[in-house]
Formats: sequence, structure tokens, C-alpha cells
Amino acid sequence: MKYKQTPIGRIPKEWEVVRLEDVADYINGYAFSPRDWQEKGLPIIRIQNLNDPEAEFNYFDGEIDKKYIVEKGDLLFSWSASIGVYIWNRGKAVLNQHIFKVVPKENVDKLYLYYALYLAIEQLKNRVHGSTMKHFKRSELKTTFLPLPPLPEQKKIAEILSTIDKAIQKVNEAIAKTERLKKGLIQELLTKGIGHKEFKDMEIGRIPKEWKIVKLEDVAKVFDCKHRTPTYYSEGFPVLLPRNVQEGRISLEDAPRTSYEEYLDLTEKYKPARGDIIYTRNAKVGVAGMVMANEEFALGQDLVGIRPLKKVESNYLLYVLNSSIIRRYLLKAQTGSTFKRINLSLIRKLKIPLPPLPEQQKIAKILSTVDKKLELERKRKEKLERIKKGMMDLLLTGKVRVKGI
Repeated sequence: MKYKQTPIGRIPKEWEVVRLEDVADYINGYAFSPRDWQEKGLPIIRIQNLNDPEAEFNYFDGEIDKKYIVEKGDLLFSWSASIGVYIWNRGKAVLNQHIFKVVPKENVDKLYLYYALYLAIEQLKNRVHGSTMKHFKRSELKTTFLPLPPLPEQKKIAEILSTIDKAIQKVNEAIAKTERLKKGLIQELLTKGIGHKEFKDMEIGRIPKEWKIVKLEDVAKVFDCKHRTPTYYSEGFPVLLPRNVQEGRISLEDAPRTSYEEYLDLTEKYKPARGDIIYTRNAKVGVAGMVMANEEFALGQDLVGIRPLKKVESNYLLYVLNSSIIRRYLLKAQTGSTFKRINLSLIRKLKIPLPPLPEQQKIAKILSTVDKKLELERKRKEKLERIKKGMMDLLLTGKVRVKGI
């Protein structure tokens, strides 16, 4: 098997290296303005609709050039704010600006191009423009290159990679189903409890008659942190930000780092410990994660630390704080015109349902069983994504060859 050296690395001798602009036509979306938005018609595909399947659509119900129409199976490439590649699978829609509809040329397989564009994104990441709204210029299509095998081999590569994607999609569906189950269980258990027949109406809703309503500060110590942003470095002690707090857990993987002196200063008032709950209180409101290990890190200023006392089961409190009951209340209580946040005093006075301790433990145990299933599914997804990444590296560079179909 013979290879050749190219601007994008070593590839098989019979493969071509082509510019992005040579493999497809790139049709930019229409510049819809808010006055074009309507309550019915065709959905308008914006960046948030590509990144979040739950994001609401705006609609357009008028005449528009057919080049802006998107059908199921079309290839889309967002080039501003969030750079990514997508196969649209949600029916007929219209395309907003900052997204290309990609129409492959005759000798290019659409599904192969979908995967190959991930290689292009890696090149484009080093050439994006803008400090707040990251984007790449259309001229970059002339200076970004892709490997192009013969058409039969393109199809076979796409077939192999799409098989992995289908497996990932099945896991995603299992995760979504389990998350819906968990959400329903939380609502049921936090309002009806286990085996109760008598209820009472309280300010947070109907709860079992023998339960109490307490303030968060009655069952936990609630800590603020220093209201300042430290100097960040490439190495050092992690500073937890809201993005590092996920429902039920925290991740230090991409947390910014600061010096030992800054870390000591930030943790002088509150040093997180195993079993503490970290709570978000800025634009990402009401997400609670638990510290699961004895790790050294400081809190950023948009987070609150909650240390449960003996009268409350820590996992029960975690589920309460992540419940839609509490989150809805917090969203209404946000202050600030552009940058929303929750005051510390409001979090301390937050009213929560409190069953007897044995029932708290039973509720937490039921919900933790669902969480274990979710964790298994997430690990399956991570494994499949690692396999996909490895296969893309092998197949899209020709390190491993496949026979065309």
C-alpha cells in the first residue's frame, strides 16, 4: 500500500486532497429578524436548535427562496457562535443565517462529507475570528483541505462510521427515557412520598400530612465564596465554575486553574469537602452537584456551597435541590436585568419538603437506582464515542483501508 505526504498529512497515493469549496456548494441561511417570527409555519433552524433538541423554535409563514428550505437528511454546517456539522432529521424547515446548507458535488458522498467535515473543524478552530462571537470567514473554504478517497471507498467509510453513530443514538434514546423516568419519579416522591394517604396543601404544593416544610438553612450550612475572579494559569489549583456543575455531580476536567496563594485566599471562607453540595446561582440557575471525593478546589463566585446537617440525608437534599419544584421557584426569583442570579439570602431561606429521616433515605435509594442506570448508559456512550473517534482517525486518513461497495 503506497502513501504520499500532503498538506494535511500522509494519505493513500490514490486519494486526493481537496479544498472545502471544491467538494460542495455552501448556501448561507436567510437573515431572519424577530419581526419575521410567527407562531405557525415552518420552523426556523437557529444555532440553538442544532445544539439543543429541546430548544424552542421560532416559525416563518411566508414566501422564501427554495434554497433556504431544509429537508430531512440535509447536511448543515454552522460557522458562527458554535462551529459544528449536523445531519438535519426533524422535517421540513427554513435556515437562519450563520448556518450553511451543504450540497455535495457529484463525486462526493454526503455522509462521507459529514464525517470529513470534522477534520475541517479541527483546522478551522485555529483560524476563527471574533472575541465574543467566534466565527470563520467564507474565504476559509478555499484554504481548508480534506482527504477525498474514490467514491466507493467514501461510501464504505461512511457506512462503518454511521453504524457506530446508530449505536450511539440508541444509547442517547435510553438516556433520554431514563431521564424522563427520573423526572417523573422525583415529582411523585417529593409530593406524595411513600405509602401516604393523607396530605396537606403548603406554600410549595401538596405534601404528606406528617412531612414538614423547613428552610434550607435549618438543615444545612450554606456558604458563599469570595466575590472576585482570581488570576488563572495553565496549571495550579482548580476553580469550579457553573459549567463544571452537572446534575448530581461535578467535574474538574476543564476547570480553570489558579495559584496556591489564590487558592488559599478563595478557600479561607469555605473549603469544599466530600459530601458537600455545590449549587449554581447565575444564568444557569438551580443545578446541584455533589462532591464525591476529597479533592482540592475553590469555588467561583457564581456558586454556593451547601453542607447538609445530620437531620437531612445528603442525597435526598441533592434530589430536592435538582427538582423542578425548586428550580421553577428560583427562576421566578432571579434578580438582575441582563445577568440573572440568585441571592445567597434567598437560597438560605429556600423552603423544602422534609420527610422523617428513614423516608428520606428510602426516597434517595429509589432515585439512586435510576442514577446508577443513567451512569451505566453514559459510560456506554463514552466508550462508543471513543471507538468512533479512533475509527475516524484510522478511516479518514487511510491508515486503515476498506473495500468500496
